Amino acid sequence: MSAVDIKPNEVGVYALGGLGEIGKNTYGIEYQDEIIVVDAGIKFPEDSLLGIDYVIPDYSYLVENIDKVKALVITHGHEDHIGAIAYFLQAVNVPVYAGPLAMALIRNKLEEKQMLNRVELHEITDGSVIEFDKTSVEFIRTTHSIPDVFAVAVKTPVGTIVETGDFKFDLTPTTKQKPNLWSMARVGEEGVLLLMSDSTNAERPEWTKSEAWVEKTVQKLFEQLKHGRIIFATFASNMNRIKMATDAAIKHNRKIAVFGRSMESAMANGRALGYLNIPDDALIEQSQIKNIPDDELLILSTGSQGESMAALARIANGTHKQVRLKPNDNVIFSSSPIPGNTASVNAVINKLEEGGANVIHGKLNNIHTSGHGGQEEQKLMISLMKPEYFMPVHGEYRMLKVHAGLAEELDVPKDHTFILENGDVLALDGVNPPRIAGHFPAEDTYIDGSGIGDIGSIVLHDRLKLSQDGLVIVTATIDLKKKEILSGPDILSRGFVYMRESGDLINDGRHVIFNTIRKAMAAKNANESDIRQAIIDDLSKYLHKETARKPMILPMLIMI
Repeated sequence: MSAVDIKPNEVGVYALGGLGEIGKNTYGIEYQDEIIVVDAGIKFPEDSLLGIDYVIPDYSYLVENIDKVKALVITHGHEDHIGAIAYFLQAVNVPVYAGPLAMALIRNKLEEKQMLNRVELHEITDGSVIEFDKTSVEFIRTTHSIPDVFAVAVKTPVGTIVETGDFKFDLTPTTKQKPNLWSMARVGEEGVLLLMSDSTNAERPEWTKSEAWVEKTVQKLFEQLKHGRIIFATFASNMNRIKMATDAAIKHNRKIAVFGRSMESAMANGRALGYLNIPDDALIEQSQIKNIPDDELLILSTGSQGESMAALARIANGTHKQVRLKPNDNVIFSSSPIPGNTASVNAVINKLEEGGANVIHGKLNNIHTSGHGGQEEQKLMISLMKPEYFMPVHGEYRMLKVHAGLAEELDVPKDHTFILENGDVLALDGVNPPRIAGHFPAEDTYIDGSGIGDIGSIVLHDRLKLSQDGLVIVTATIDLKKKEILSGPDILSRGFVYMRESGDLINDGRHVIFNTIRKAMAAKNANESDIRQAIIDDLSKYLHKETARKPMILPMLIMI
């Protein structure tokens, strides 16, 4: 059980994910018997999490308090905010409230999991208010790199808690959905007890450039690149960039072919919701690209992050079934590498360049801008909301710390700012200083194939060890009663050494094991477990002495 003590006159605020990290955004606002959950995101695994597909929060606290959970409200449709929604709803099936695009993406995810008919879904828009017995939630339009983005203001008898979601102040958005500054200012005038604000770009002393700035660059590139195919790679979730590319293609009489399942889904949702204005005759099937002249074709592709199985990587490697790289191809990367993806992105760029393509990428080409506000926009949000207390969210620790410093510059006292960890519970009563009202387990939960949370630190340690030094399997047949070795020991190496070229090492290792087994059997009350451990200890010492490596050693003994 969780050690949390929120008093009846307090509102509790906490994160299940999103503090000290980029991703896994899931926040809770709790007053008496009502909990409002904001977002249900995933985090993509780091390189050390071998074989792990996704990382999601531990939902145990919400499961323990499932009768209190009234709603899941969604700020926008990016994976780090909705990617875990199917797993969340399997644990806590509550009504979901989201904007049109996020809702379309959520429906797709739930259909894949055959859960759509079991979940209550409600579409909201700017200004929508959801009323519960003691609390209410208001949605306020902001801007980001995707349409239908909202901050949420959760109003409680103690005071209003605002969670900004991802935001920047883009006054010329390509979606024509401008940030609702009036509503932000109104909520600020009414009084904000606590502001929870996006910290992603807290280290950038700037005002993030508008998407309209990128749109001009994209149009200019399409004008300049008159010869050869244009392959445009971006996030499938970045509807703004998809619109820029398709609008430019239509203007310059290029047919559009879409590659990548997530890009196909984004295209379908964008057209259905009216965000993409693409005539039917502008789109062609993948199989038709060979019939279109190169200078009349746009290939819209996934893979801007260098993902090995995405369309762009397969084009670069020459393994794509429909698209073969041509020397006059123009490849545009309209994104920047997520931390951890730089090496894989560079590898794809190198492959494309080697194949003769003209690759356009990087800040110098003005083809990408962040969806998150820099310091100036973060300060504007604080100024509009005028919070009594401040809690930076959505960021690694250093980002949260810098953001807290910005709040202090804007006259939010230092002791009114809280940098917390996932699972910490901040309790506020609107009168006395806030307090930490306990902590609940908020460790990462790993998704590996169909397994949810069944991979722990021991398994990950084993995977890392296998990936670094390989595996040595020891086989032997032993008569423990007679204290005899009937066959073996034999050694099999996988990922440690090439056995045909390591005969001396293998033979000497067998002798080590033979003596170890005989010695272990001679001990009083010898058993199989003791013999196994002795083999692991002695062979590990020997192999490390000879090779300076420590492979995993797996004894497979037949006991008679």
